[in-house]
Amino acid sequence: MARIAVCLFNLGGPDQLEAVKPFLFNLFNDPAILSLPQPFRTMLAWFIAKRRAPVAKEIYKKIGGKSPLLEETQAQSAALEAALKQRFPHDSFRTFIIMRYWHPLAKDVAQHIHQFAPDKIIYLPLYPQFSTTTTASSFSQMDHFLSTEERSKKTSICCYPVLPAIIEAYCALARPHIEEAKKHGRPRILFSAHGLPQKVITQRKDPYQSHCEQTAQALRSAIAHVLALSGEPCDESDMINTYQSKVGPLAWIKPSTEEEIRRAGKEKRPLVILPIAFVSEHSETLVELDIEYRELADASGVPYYARVPALGCAPQFISGLADLVAQACTSPTVLFFPHSCCGEAWQACPCAASIRGS
Repeated sequence: MARIAVCLFNLGGPDQLEAVKPFLFNLFNDPAILSLPQPFRTMLAWFIAKRRAPVAKEIYKKIGGKSPLLEETQAQSAALEAALKQRFPHDSFRTFIIMRYWHPLAKDVAQHIHQFAPDKIIYLPLYPQFSTTTTASSFSQMDHFLSTEERSKKTSICCYPVLPAIIEAYCALARPHIEEAKKHGRPRILFSAHGLPQKVITQRKDPYQSHCEQTAQALRSAIAHVLALSGEPCDESDMINTYQSKVGPLAWIKPSTEEEIRRAGKEKRPLVILPIAFVSEHSETLVELDIEYRELADASGVPYYARVPALGCAPQFISGLADLVAQACTSPTVLFFPHSCCGEAWQACPCAASIRGS
């Protein structure tokens, strides 16, 4: 019987209003977010956290005074562990949730992994699209708390932006909203992902934008195919990849979700928003998309606005994650797609290095 630890990574979120400021400090004190030398990074992180905490608290008050991300991830963890135990009844799988900026933190979870004494450790980020600001940061932090022997047993699933199970799950979740939107005109579908400063992509060879575009293209083809089979043709040009959550003065990757909402209002096009980089509900979906962008859509004259739910525990999604874990059980070091999601241009992702070395 093999003992296999599956590490599920996510960003985390404050579990009460008093946690908002320290959560923000942890976020901005990450060198992957603010690439400043110490002690300047810590000083600036405290300044930003103090300045942003009041606004952030108001955001979390709108969704019950805390982030639902941990509970969402716990449900996904339980569903994945059950699926793995059903597939592999003779092995012992245990899932461990590791949050980057709030509890459960890597240093605490590492102790539980030590006690489990696994034969294999699998890193599985709940970020389908790789970025240095999310996946790489989470992996690096966890590596710090594992022993040399434990790291030698590790396989990383670094990215899975076009995993067929994800595309299938998104199509199933999106279809009823698209059908309803058609009652109000020719709908436009926005595949919205969290944005990043443009310099992160160019300076770090970060594949995040490329991965989001790959997800969006796979969804365009799949949604158009599903609707065509049912006699409801949909033009792929009506499906646009966009980015949300811009803050600060830096140039961010485009097009902006806000700009596309305003354009849809001018053209009186019904909108369906599909969050392609958020597999769980949290403030960016429940507040930004559901409240703030809905208000923007109403003010801009959008005749119909719908938001597709995050993947959550959608059966196809959980099954897809189980497929990845099953492949990782027999893969050394890094599991990557044969067609290469990254290629030579995006050197930050581990699978790109693996492909170059193969």
